[in-house]
Amino acid sequence: MPTTKRDRGSPVPTSSTKPTSDSSSSTKKPLKVKVKSFHGIARWSWGTPADDVCGICQSPFEGCAPGVKFPGDDCPVVWGACKHAYHLACISQWLAGGKNSCPICRADWNFADDS
Repeated sequence: MPTTKRDRGSPVPTSSTKPTSDSSSSTKKPLKVKVKSFHGIARWSWGTPADDVCGICQSPFEGCAPGVKFPGDDCPVVWGACKHAYHLACISQWLAGGKNSCPICRADWNFADDS
């Protein structure tokens, strides 16, 4: 019987024969699974620039602006002609404060065209 050495130098017997099992691997049946229920989870985003946060409130676009109850249609994201994005509630409050410029680049504020 051939031997090999362990890290500490003591010989360990080895065998060239493989262990056999009682059942043959060729007679195994494929595993059958029946799905009883499914709980799907989805993720959405506004397709905004890489920073993904409002330039005014610093909250993620997937979330809500301060003072808005629900994300999504209740808190849409709008873009200016300068390509900066904000929550509609945030930019509306900014513009209502008497400012008519983009909070980031200070260019005159105009909403971007839908095209």
